[in-house]
Order: sequence, then structure tokens, then C-alpha cells
Amino acid sequence: MDRSEDFIVRTMSASEVAMSVEWAAAEGWNPGRHDARCFREADPAGFFVGIWRGEPAACLAAVAYDEHFGFIGLYIVKPEFRGKGLGMRIWQHGMRYLGERNIGLDGVVAQQANYRKSGFRLAYRNIRYQGRVGGIGCAQVAAAADVPFEQLLAYDRRCFPAARERFVSVWIAQPDAVALAIIDAGRVAGYGVVRRCHAGCKIGPLFADDADVATGLFRALASRMPGEVIVLDVPETNPAAVALAEGHGMSSVFETARMYTKEAPAIAIDRVFGVTSFELG
Repeated sequence: MDRSEDFIVRTMSASEVAMSVEWAAAEGWNPGRHDARCFREADPAGFFVGIWRGEPAACLAAVAYDEHFGFIGLYIVKPEFRGKGLGMRIWQHGMRYLGERNIGLDGVVAQQANYRKSGFRLAYRNIRYQGRVGGIGCAQVAAAADVPFEQLLAYDRRCFPAARERFVSVWIAQPDAVALAIIDAGRVAGYGVVRRCHAGCKIGPLFADDADVATGLFRALASRMPGEVIVLDVPETNPAAVALAEGHGMSSVFETARMYTKEAPAIAIDRVFGVTSFELG
């Protein structure tokens, strides 16, 4: 716990994680309906709330996925408490919690200079696309729940900087969502999740061997949410992912700067067609 006379930073309760996701919705970040429960599973000790004179004023997620990698998100100071230095206080608390890990974040472009001051370096941009997408089924698609979890987790690990067993287990099983995998010759060739959000639906992750697999998976996921606006967050360093989004008539509406405190992790970025979430990586 980080304490001063007027401001205390401590670990959030489950209900406070839900509160922080409500704050994210108020900021226009359009979180998923069940993000709070899923996010907390990634690292229950890594969600912090700042209390100013007895009232919740700031929040931060600083998720330690393992001893080597962490991710920062949900960095919010409520508007009425801004200008008091509370954001920096809770930020420093989260950074201390993550210690010497390589830390990632998705930050708005305008804040890049501030993040550089904290030791972050730009790796690439993530671009948010959205639009109404016609979807069709795919013969190779299976429910992710029917795929041996160890195989699904191994595929996820190729596309993410750390193993995230607890998170993936709840992410693929959350309500108001569909998780699918494509099986080719008995092996996982890709998987993805589409979940209902405050407005429309988001697909993430969307991990696949190549553009053909990603397209089949993307269309199958979109078909499970007919008529909905679909959101897909795409790393610009994967041109095939950008082409997939634009080829389905989606428009770019927002971007973030993916930054790390150390070298960009050695993941299969060419298999990342959709980021899981800007809040947790």
C-alpha cells in the first residue's frame, strides 16, 4: 500500500475492478460486458485504485503475466480529480509492482512523449478498425472449448509475450462471447474470440497461421454476431492484418502506440491479426 495524508493506493477488490471498467466506458473505451472478471483473472494483485480523501479517484492495471513480462492499462484519473498529481502517484506504484519486467502498454499517440520519460520505447502502432461485416461459416471451425486447452494455450503463447493460462481460460468461456478455433490436419491453425461490448462487438484475439486462416476465422466470428458493428485492433506491422480489415470495408477510427520498456518481445507478429485488448495486451 502506498499512503500519504490524503491519497492511498491499494490493490482493488473485484467490485473495484468492475468500477474501473465502468470508468473506461465513461472515457469512451467501449469495454466488453464481462471484461472486469476476465481481466482480474490475469493477475488479481495487479489492479490498483487510488483513494483521495476517502473517494476512489484513480485506477491502474499493472498485470504481471510472469516474472519477465507485464502490461499496463486502465490508467484513468476521474476528471474531477485531475491536476493533483494523482495519476503519477498511481503510475509509479504500478511500475514498482512490475519491477524489472519488460513492460508493455498501448498508449494514445499524444502521450508517447510522457511514456518515453518513464522509459518506454515505441515498437509499432495498433490501429482500431470498425464496421459492419458480413460473416459466413467455415467448415474447419471448432468451438475453442472443444480443443485441448494445452494446444490452444501453446498457440496463444506464440502470439503473446507470456503464457496467460488463467486469463485465456476465462476469456474463451465468458458470457456474451464466442470463441472459435480452426483445426488443420489435427493441429490448431488459429483461434479468436468475439465478445459483446457496450456498443457493438470486438474480435480479439485473432491469431492465425496466415491470411487465409485469419479470414475464415474472422468471418466465422462475425457471423455469430449478425448485424453488429465489429471492432478489430490490428498491428500495423502485419500488413496482411491491415489488408484483412480494409478488405472487409472496415474504417480506421483510432490508433495506439504499442510501447515497451525493453526490446519488443519476440512473438509471431505475422500471426497477430487482432490484439486481445488495449487494456491488457
